[in-house]
Amino acid sequence: MIEDEAPADPVASRRPGYLADLAGGVDRFFEPRRARCPWCDSAAVRGRVRTTDLLQHKPGRFGLDECRDCGHVFQNPRLNPAGLEFYYRDCYDGLGEKNMTAMFAGNRAGYRSRAELARDNGAAGAWLDVGTGHGHFCAEAAAVLPGVEFDGLDLGDGVELARAQGRIRTGYRGLFVDLAEDLAGRYDVVSMYHYLEHTAEPRRELAAARTALRPGGLLAIELPDPECRWAQLLGRWWLPWLQPQHLNLMPLGNLRAELAGLGFTVVAEQRAEPHDAIDVLAASLMAVNALTIAGEDLAWRDAPPARWRRILRKATFVACVPLFVLASIVDRVSAPFGRKRGWSNAYRVVARRDAA
Repeated sequence: MIEDEAPADPVASRRPGYLADLAGGVDRFFEPRRARCPWCDSAAVRGRVRTTDLLQHKPGRFGLDECRDCGHVFQNPRLNPAGLEFYYRDCYDGLGEKNMTAMFAGNRAGYRSRAELARDNGAAGAWLDVGTGHGHFCAEAAAVLPGVEFDGLDLGDGVELARAQGRIRTGYRGLFVDLAEDLAGRYDVVSMYHYLEHTAEPRRELAAARTALRPGGLLAIELPDPECRWAQLLGRWWLPWLQPQHLNLMPLGNLRAELAGLGFTVVAEQRAEPHDAIDVLAASLMAVNALTIAGEDLAWRDAPPARWRRILRKATFVACVPLFVLASIVDRVSAPFGRKRGWSNAYRVVARRDAA
């Protein structure tokens, strides 16, 4: 009798591909550096954050610049398509799918809050969730909005999983700006929850949403708030910077003006309610993770770490549990008053497409 072969180590099986990608260095993953703001074209640009990949710890250094005229924050130099593919790989799918699925599934209160805001402003009919991931929002929102039919759109495998598990009715896989004309006038609601910051040209994405919406339809958006005071206090350790994945972060005023120019009327805004009380805890976890990352088996490194490094990494995390508990307490205690005084880490907007 022939015994079944042991399952392949998923990290080891990916290592040759990653090492081949890195053989030529990481400079090839970036576009030329910009001298002007991509939002308002001002030359008054200054550095805001310089960091590394604190999520997956893939090699490379990344920068976010800020426009002193309009406040827009943007990755500079920006990743090109090859760079986006490299740094997104194994984050939401593959090696990272289990952790990301657990994180997204745990945000039920946030999903319901988004759905309730849309419901209170007349959401009904056919809904397209752009950047749907694994469809967790749609599954939770269905309980708040009975009768609404949810479709999803994304680039990754998650959209197919969401459809197979019944979280969405129809799944579209591809770029929204490429598919928008085929979806023209088909939807009563389009949502973009923590999606625009991942896109290279957010203005084109907003225009695509207008195309997909029927006149009078709603566009619902949630974004990290670059004006959040936690961002100033925590620097590169503020989780919503999320380098190298976040390419553009728009202040609320910029988004509001752009929507008006596209023929939308803003009907609701929230700056306190979307706050996720995790800033200090996330910073603490990322710092300890970065300190001990030599003990993690990463597919983009030449070889697995020595056993003693693995043990030291685990022991350090155990020893830091009191720090994590304290950080979580700070987040929770500060949230009720801080989120109303400029400390909220996200904002929401609901806008109605004008009939004309």
